[in-house]
Amino acid sequence: MSVLLQLSDVQVRYGAIAALKGVTVEIGAGEIVALLGANGAGKTTTLRTISGQLHPHEGRIFFEGRRIDGLPAHEVVGLGIGHSPEGRRIFPRMSVLENLQMGAYRFGRARKDDLDRVFALFPRLLERRTQDGGTLSGGEQQMLAIGRALMSRPTVLLLDEPSMGLAPLLVQQIFDIIREINEQGTTVLLVEQNAVQALSIAHRGYVLETGSIVMSDAASSLLVDPRVRAAYLGEGAA
Repeated sequence: MSVLLQLSDVQVRYGAIAALKGVTVEIGAGEIVALLGANGAGKTTTLRTISGQLHPHEGRIFFEGRRIDGLPAHEVVGLGIGHSPEGRRIFPRMSVLENLQMGAYRFGRARKDDLDRVFALFPRLLERRTQDGGTLSGGEQQMLAIGRALMSRPTVLLLDEPSMGLAPLLVQQIFDIIREINEQGTTVLLVEQNAVQALSIAHRGYVLETGSIVMSDAASSLLVDPRVRAAYLGEGAA
């Protein structure tokens, strides 16, 4: 497995507060890697640091062998790292189509084959393409956020809590689509509190607690680990 994205001893602080305390993570080409943790563990901070919205105080980040920590966010996107953020953050007064076109800004204009790919993955967006983003349901907005990130043709897709606030049927649909995106060749780093769903589609996983990686293993092993099950499924550790 070739390492596509690597965080090496990354430390991030908000003032005097240490949000990440020496995080080291490797994502191989073609993988889905799940990053698990409770609220406040540092999961969103990790993704924002990778995507250039935050810069580490210490440590290094490499993408395809190139050091990228310190680069501005638009340059990180241009290298091939897409980010679907927590809370979706679509443009509510812009149409679905306009939101998708915004995702393709690195190319100057949206490409038809990219739009076709997004609409094939999310047929609901094709039906709603002229509607304002703010009029969509929560599940449709999540589809739009992921679709917008895909419009930049990412090599790595960062997904932050894609199942948050969604009904169980939609959750399953979103995870099926994430798997399909991966099968089409996109590497995925998935931040998710729904540990069962995340580990069911991931190849490997990391567990983050108060800014530190405390566990890493194959997803199938983490799924049956009593510590993970106690922490995220409410089961007593054996």
